Order: sequence, then structure tokens, then C-alpha cells
Amino acid sequence: MKFTLASAFILSSSMAFAAGHAAAPMVSAADQDVSNGIVSAETVMAGENGWMVVHRTDAGMKPGAVVGYAPLRMGENTDVAAILMEEVQPGEMLMLMVHAETGGMKTGGFEYTLGATEDGPIRVDGNLVMATITAQ
Repeated sequence: MKFTLASAFILSSSMAFAAGHAAAPMVSAADQDVSNGIVSAETVMAGENGWMVVHRTDAGMKPGAVVGYAPLRMGENTDVAAILMEEVQPGEMLMLMVHAETGGMKTGGFEYTLGATEDGPIRVDGNLVMATITAQ
């Protein structure tokens, strides 16, 4: 295969298009039965390796205590399931949020505590990347 200036241009244009059209971080999840001790998101887009963290919340939409988490790979993650560390009753609201894998003492171990910077939440344009569901 001969590498020409034209093929270099096409390759670099394709790479620029892909980089410019990478999906933004997001969480897609629906209300669900959590009686099996698991909460899941259909899709989570992550800009880097990190965590889907499950926070308690309420109508005030402020993230509360962490009740579960699951690892994320950079890019698209489907059917992400987090084991709940506490019982969640039907009607309770949960916030499924993308957190980074940064600032902690070890890679691959979730180290966040509410308000800390280690493995903390990511923001896009100042907004948390999350979805809120109601346990059924």
C-alpha cells in the first residue's frame, strides 16, 4: 500500500471528524425495580475510565449518600449494573452519576466520599453528568 499526501489528508480528516463527534458524557437510565439489590443504566458515555456512582437523592435533586457504584471504561458502556450496598425502598429516588478515576491513592479502587475530590463527579459545562430514577 502506497502512502500518499492525499491518503494522509483523508486519514487526518477522518480522525478529526471522529474526535470532533465523540459522544459527550451522559447517563441513560429509567425507573426500575431494585428489589434484587442492583440498579442499572442502559448506557453510560464516559470521557475517561471512571465510575457510575449511585447516590440517594430526592425532589431537591441534591446528591446524597453513595449506595452503590460500578466501574466504567472510557467510551460507551452498556447495561452498567451497580450492586446496592444499602436497601432501597420503592419510591426512593436514585441519582446515577459519572465520576472520574482521579486523585485517589490507588487506581481501580473507588475512593470517593461525599464532598471529597478523590474519584469525584465530572462536570460538563458546570453540570453533573447524571440521570435520576425512581425505584419501583
